Amino acid sequence: MPDTVDEYIATFDPDVQEILQGVRLAIHRGVPGADEKIRYGMPAVMMGGRHAIHFAGWKKHVGLYPVPRFDSPLEDEIAPYRSEKDTVTFRYAIEIPYELIQRVSAAIAMQRAE
Repeated sequence: MPDTVDEYIATFDPDVQEILQGVRLAIHRGVPGADEKIRYGMPAVMMGGRHAIHFAGWKKHVGLYPVPRFDSPLEDEIAPYRSEKDTVTFRYAIEIPYELIQRVSAAIAMQRAE
């Protein structure tokens, strides 16, 4: 099992590595100054040492966890990507909405700070 996020990302094919790095960067842009580590075998961007946004690469998609429900219009934008109650997935075959991931990350950080 990888010990760092860099090691985790390095286990994927180069095209998926590029996507995972983009997701990582988008989350960090939404949550500036956050730490990161491997939790539950996947990368986690840590907020205040307690809360995290996890992301993971899979065969055909990248997932973000946990993603709570939001007020509209953000929920309307993220809804097409929800695959479970608190999971969103972005298929590699489509253009990854990095700007949306950044805004979702910022919204999660704001919710957890309250």
